[in-house]
Amino acid sequence: MNHCILMAEIVEVPQLRYTSDNQTPIAEFKVKIAGLRPDDSPSQFKAIGWGNLAQTIQEASYGPGDRVVIEGRLTMKTVDRPEGFREKQAEITVQRLHRITDLQSMIMAEAPPIAEGNRSPAASNPAPTSQTSQPASTTPDYDEIPF
Repeated sequence: MNHCILMAEIVEVPQLRYTSDNQTPIAEFKVKIAGLRPDDSPSQFKAIGWGNLAQTIQEASYGPGDRVVIEGRLTMKTVDRPEGFREKQAEITVQRLHRITDLQSMIMAEAPPIAEGNRSPAASNPAPTSQTSQPASTTPDYDEIPF
């Protein structure tokens, strides 16, 4: 099963277009994700949403700089370049799209309120119980050797 979840930043405004045969809406936009290491450059690729999701993406007015969580299917496309060689490009077919600021506000709304009062931190956290330590065994335990 091909399913991935990416945290990305939108690079360009989603463009809404329609297929020629049955007028299915398609929203296309470019996103970038950070590299694995600090010295790696970010990777950019195309994200595509189909049908009602495409219209929802357009109506939500996503723009450059918006940070999103994308759920979808990752595919690799081979493209013939004018320079005479083929290039592979990553593309994600979006199944769900969440703006990160929306997720943060949902989390804050679900979090229980913190009661203010004169409770001391010592009263809320019970003291750890002390355990009697057993003497170290003089014979080595060979059962835990990973071979």
